[in-house]
Amino acid sequence: MVRRTGWQYVGVLPMLMLTLFSGTVRADIYKFVDSHGRVFLTDKPPHPGYKILVRTWKGWVEKSYDYRKFKRNQEHYRPAIARVASRYHLPNALIHAVVTTESGYDTNAVSRAGAVGLMQLMPATAYRYGVSNRRDPLANLNAGTRYLRDLLGRFNNNLVLAIAAYNAGEKAVRKYRNQVPPFRETRHYVDKVLQYYRQYRKSL
Repeated sequence: MVRRTGWQYVGVLPMLMLTLFSGTVRADIYKFVDSHGRVFLTDKPPHPGYKILVRTWKGWVEKSYDYRKFKRNQEHYRPAIARVASRYHLPNALIHAVVTTESGYDTNAVSRAGAVGLMQLMPATAYRYGVSNRRDPLANLNAGTRYLRDLLGRFNNNLVLAIAAYNAGEKAVRKYRNQVPPFRETRHYVDKVLQYYRQYRKSL
């Protein structure tokens, strides 16, 4: 798992660009411009309003979202997420972390691999849990949360392995002897979900 040292810089863009390329920082760099025109850079974005500026991971396509739309959708689906988290005895913050990483609360999100909806259900997963319309937010949340709960059961409540399996598949985790598969995307995915989970445990 990647460990990063957090930092943040506020200033005008020319100064920021100089800061970015004059050092040897080995981390993804994110940029955010607030309503006053102030520019923020960080390698650990505190909210999804930050957009990727410099990427060190080649195998991961970083998502960026409209922050206002993100917050509006997050509030809209908060009650539904609370219900499914309670139903399957999982932390509310964990489901928010997965939804944030997977779709940014966009019910119409579709990945290059064909995953759809808030928790990015693949066709086989949707079929397994009886979901006929993957864009249905409630059905999607229910199936995705149930799948995550089942993964935790299969991997002895090892959260890291369950998250890795949610991204790469159960067989991939088993293949590598119950370790996070050596895929850059999967390792970065686990890192992001855990990062959001820690954040949401404090803020939700």
